[in-house]
Amino acid sequence: MPRQRPSAEARLVPPPQPSRNGSAPGPASHVDLDHDDRRALNIIQGRFPLVDEPYRAIAQELGLTEEDALRRIGVLKRKHVVRQISAIFDTRRLGYTTSLVAMAFPPERLHKAALAINRHSGVSHNYAREGHRFNLWFTLAVPPTEGLEETVAGMARRNGSADYRMLPVIRFFKIGVNFDMLKEEGAAFTYEPDNADWNKVEPVTEFEVRVIRELQEDLSLDPRPFDAPAKRLGLSNTELFRIAEGFQRRGIMRRFSAVLHHRRAGFKYNAMSVWRVEDPSQKDTVGRALASSKWVTHCYERPTFPDWPYSHYAMIHATTRERCEEVAQELARQSGISDYLLLFSTREYKKTRVRYFV
Repeated sequence: MPRQRPSAEARLVPPPQPSRNGSAPGPASHVDLDHDDRRALNIIQGRFPLVDEPYRAIAQELGLTEEDALRRIGVLKRKHVVRQISAIFDTRRLGYTTSLVAMAFPPERLHKAALAINRHSGVSHNYAREGHRFNLWFTLAVPPTEGLEETVAGMARRNGSADYRMLPVIRFFKIGVNFDMLKEEGAAFTYEPDNADWNKVEPVTEFEVRVIRELQEDLSLDPRPFDAPAKRLGLSNTELFRIAEGFQRRGIMRRFSAVLHHRRAGFKYNAMSVWRVEDPSQKDTVGRALASSKWVTHCYERPTFPDWPYSHYAMIHATTRERCEEVAQELARQSGISDYLLLFSTREYKKTRVRYFV
């Protein structure tokens, strides 16, 4: 079946070099949004309606016409405030192996190496970060036919990495990217899967693979955007929505929603906070304390190394660097852990969704 081209939001165009304080100028700078823009973003980043005419449903909730809602969302996509509207699938449930990877590069090699690493289709997030010799951090997912460790080792060798660490998830505490655009503050909802089952592969049929391929593509701005993918699959819209709901029950799909370019939306600063938790009896308590913050979008436990003793990771997004620092200080008080680092993003090289079975 011929595939749709990736959306403009998913194409890899490196942003300009950030300013010294960690914010990104130019295309990554803040976009002015009015009240209705912010209300629309609050709706579509939470749970996009799986109905025949979703933009009409959004317009009714906003008290706007369907034409106005479509125009607004179209402008937000053209301005790259909205990256993509599509299904968010669970990588591990689909049989893919994934890990966060930290690499150390000499400053003069960092940019070129980051762009080369971006070319791998399984790299979904790739950031330069300050605060440690490991200065490039990316997430990588590979299908069962590809070895994760071999792939990472090859990336390091080809691009001249001085050192690297593979940091797969040991335990999930939270996955829930959400921003309150009206209040301009975090609004991350807790998503805490059953940790006894989170790494279990959910088998899918050949036809379900076709459905996944359709649902992962950026949704069009047509008044009836689900008609075309349903027709390509030989389904009615109702049947397509029923399959999507089944994916959610099985843990294959987390939700169908918009992903925002958080810098463009006003959340210009993100810090990966890493926490040293040495007492095994504290690991669960600390993870839950970190995950409880509305400013924390992701929270995981990952392996430690002699030169990298940080076991817990909490991603903080905010409109100012100072707010990120204040959130970290509050998390330290709540968790009782004072040994932590804040690794601020200085450049976003890639942020997209993994495209599965392509």
